[in-house]
Amino acid sequence: MNASPLLAPLSLGAIDMKNRVVMAPLTRSRASSTGVPAPFAADYYAQRASAGLIVTEATQVSFGAMGYSRTPGVHTPEQRAAWRKVVDAVHARGGRIAVQLWHVGRIASSLNRGVAAETVSASAVRAPGTMWTDRQGMVEHDMPRALDTGEVETVAADFAAAAAAALDIGFDGVEIHSANGYLLHQFLSSNVNRRADRYGGSIENRARMPLEVVEAVLARVPAARVGLRVSPGHTFNGIEEADTDELYAHYLSRLSDYGLAWLHVMRPFANAAASDPVTMARGVYTGAVVACGGYTAASAAALVASGGTEAVAFGRDYISNPDLVARIAAGAPLSPPDQATFYTPGEKGYTDYPALAA
Repeated sequence: MNASPLLAPLSLGAIDMKNRVVMAPLTRSRASSTGVPAPFAADYYAQRASAGLIVTEATQVSFGAMGYSRTPGVHTPEQRAAWRKVVDAVHARGGRIAVQLWHVGRIASSLNRGVAAETVSASAVRAPGTMWTDRQGMVEHDMPRALDTGEVETVAADFAAAAAAALDIGFDGVEIHSANGYLLHQFLSSNVNRRADRYGGSIENRARMPLEVVEAVLARVPAARVGLRVSPGHTFNGIEEADTDELYAHYLSRLSDYGLAWLHVMRPFANAAASDPVTMARGVYTGAVVACGGYTAASAAALVASGGTEAVAFGRDYISNPDLVARIAAGAPLSPPDQATFYTPGEKGYTDYPALAA
């Protein structure tokens, strides 16, 4: 057994963690068409309960927030009842779990929603490329409608209601998804956000909507149980930031004022020219940081040891290594994931990866 800094305990706000290994949010598309998590989701998350903190797959705050096939929500009684079983299963194994709350904005097809709803974004700008639908295969993203100025408050209220419901279910915390080209990131961007009201134009205006979401959530739940994810410089889903450094200097500085439990910073994969956002965030944000994006056990341990982050989140490694913490502790090799089953329904490639002891 090694003495990796990743294995040291940590508290993120009110959440006490037995180690600094975080399971990153991973969309797996196993829910029903109306966003109800599958019964075997409880097994999937319980298998990974040795993580210091699990951050669930992105979970929509309304049917309008849903864009992909078979992604879960936390806004109906049926969804919440299914999530309660997940939470109970993780807690039974001594784990900690937070739900990531999202609104996909323009990254959507109405064919993927079990309940009809409009596709909306910061502006009426269609996302490039195509997406999978169970009904028609690959299709273009919907053409979104720009949210009216007054509708931003409704979206913020949806996030707040979902956050409060999540803590009522028993989740240890919530993470607001402000990354990866989804709705909050669309407002932050310089190419999707073409608004002329108080939510568009200047950096201060473009950051206003995500900050109002944070404030709405904090009006319902303690800041010590709230995290937020960003991905500065990440061009995923057609996002452009013409002023990344200035934008995040403002945004992260403002976020520092709220006393959040953690800031989850994802390094970009598609933009090799971007500066390291984890280093940037460390210089601007005053609270705890969780770093994510292509780290190995060795590079993650070195980053924690240097004081560059409090914890490190692992994504793909957790798909095929439910006992990732034990493997890190033992210096054991990792099992490779089966990419063909990343987003397929059923338990294959989901709950059937063996632990090291097996």
